[in-house]
Amino acid sequence: MMTTEAPSEFNNLETLSTADLLAGMNQLDHTVPQTVARALPQIERLVEAAVARLGAGGRLFYIGAGTSGRLGVVDASECPPTFGVPAEMVVGIMAGGDGAIRVAVEGAEDDAEQAWRDLQTHNIGAGDVLVGIAASGRTPYVIGGLNAARAAGLATGCVVCNAGSAVAAAAEFPVEVVTGPEFITGSTRLKAGSAQKMVLNMLTTATFIRLGYVRGNKMVDMKLSNIKLVERGERMLMDELGIDEAEAAQLLQQYGSVRAALVARL
Repeated sequence: MMTTEAPSEFNNLETLSTADLLAGMNQLDHTVPQTVARALPQIERLVEAAVARLGAGGRLFYIGAGTSGRLGVVDASECPPTFGVPAEMVVGIMAGGDGAIRVAVEGAEDDAEQAWRDLQTHNIGAGDVLVGIAASGRTPYVIGGLNAARAAGLATGCVVCNAGSAVAAAAEFPVEVVTGPEFITGSTRLKAGSAQKMVLNMLTTATFIRLGYVRGNKMVDMKLSNIKLVERGERMLMDELGIDEAEAAQLLQQYGSVRAALVARL
């Protein structure tokens, strides 16, 4: 039996108070960072592969189904506003299409050929990276996509939550975060989902830092798409240049980005 499907350490949940339910979930959640820490060497190898491919002009693709697929879409969608990269540089693809982000498409994850067809609509090629996300480690959509991508010369990675899985076997750079039984038996949107989110955070954040999209500890290439981010950009310029708010606002308006303003001044 997969450990993500093993019986919960808690039982008779319907009889517990709200306080006890929350305490139990929190107790299990404390194990997630420790599990991710044990996978750091695997994550490092995947990051290095991503840095090499994206640094040479490649792209990063995620494929997955259900919660795993949604996590990939979320991580991909957050890269352009955070790092100022083009939307096509990190792409999340879900079994069942974009509609499955909100409403499950039954059986979509069982088609082992569909992922590669979905990826080909993006003109995917050997210079790109494909990461399959599957808590179970056995999703046919993900396995098929990884096998086809690896045969085509792509760098392939995965994030799974069971040891010795078929998904991990299909990937060149597997990341296994074995999170164990869930609070509700089999509900991998809980610990497994949290672990996967942490790994994806590490993957894209470390990759784009290595590629030069962060200065010091600041998102100097972020898109100034709302008032909060404009104000953050102004604070960055004030801190870096020792100027007042009015001058920072003027520079940001003139150059359109924190990086451009810093380059002009420094």
